[in-house]
Amino acid sequence: MTLDNISLPIGIPLDRFIKKKQDDFPYASGELSQLLRDIALASKIVQMEIARSGLNGIEGAFGVTNAQGEEQQKLDVIAHRHFIDAFTKGGEICAIISEEEEDIIDINPQGKYIVAIDPLDGSSNIDVNVSIGTIFSIYRRVSPVGETASKKDVLQPGNKQVAAGYVLYGSSCMLVYTTGRNVNGFTYEPVLGEFFLSHKEIQTPDGGNYYSVNEGAYRSFSPEMKSYIEHCKGKEMSARYIGSLVADFHRNLLKGGIYVYPDTQRYPQGKLRLTFECNALAFIIEQAGGLAFNGQKRIMDIVPDDFHQRVPLYVGSKQLVNEALRFVKTDTQKALN
Repeated sequence: MTLDNISLPIGIPLDRFIKKKQDDFPYASGELSQLLRDIALASKIVQMEIARSGLNGIEGAFGVTNAQGEEQQKLDVIAHRHFIDAFTKGGEICAIISEEEEDIIDINPQGKYIVAIDPLDGSSNIDVNVSIGTIFSIYRRVSPVGETASKKDVLQPGNKQVAAGYVLYGSSCMLVYTTGRNVNGFTYEPVLGEFFLSHKEIQTPDGGNYYSVNEGAYRSFSPEMKSYIEHCKGKEMSARYIGSLVADFHRNLLKGGIYVYPDTQRYPQGKLRLTFECNALAFIIEQAGGLAFNGQKRIMDIVPDDFHQRVPLYVGSKQLVNEALRFVKTDTQKALN
């Protein structure tokens, strides 16, 4: 077979896809579509920064800690600034909350939307060339347009999201998002400088053979969680843990699997952030046919009391999440279908 006999189709460009789907949201008057374009633009710039980070000397630690008390990497700060710039110039949002900032970042009081963002998830893997990502959630503001955003705008449960997604920076750059009607994935073509539809209406398998958990913390797991891990090993499931949440989630979304970050002795409330990470991935996985729980209830039903709130996370294929929740003896049995 030669290349002459092979069809090489190019998918729908992201911008055209967004415009085509705009009619699904008549209340948005185009602002939501433009906001998704702003995210795509910023992610292209971040992808470029990551690709040349080793040459530009922007690897390694920045020398300060973020709002979570974690050491910031140089690219954490750079990615944060690029997304802030894109949102500021776009003008569609009134405020941003970022994993890298302690407080609400006011942008435009006339904006209709709130964005919650983890600008660079898994940034500790930058220096070793491992896949990393950006995670975002979009909410409609609840305060009147024209006022400064308040905590009631940013402390909304995940079931109020109007869109959510992530960007995976790896062997290829992908943007995956949902607006509550299916999940679609777009792959970046660097020569043309555009995202093209490559994964249409993603549905995650009901089951799978992958489990993703940081077994280095095994000794601090609850007895129930330890039993679940032994159960996975007994089934000869494949352990896959990259240490970049987006990368682990993306593999399990496509291939079938479960990602678990339970409560531990070190993180009794869990480690992952409800607003910046868990809500977005929960929205995506549910639209793809999976489940996301904190071990007690559905992730998207949790009303946050702080936008840096941490929670345990069980997310992935429906059968595997159901199985894990039975092991940890939750009170969610009535929800497991």
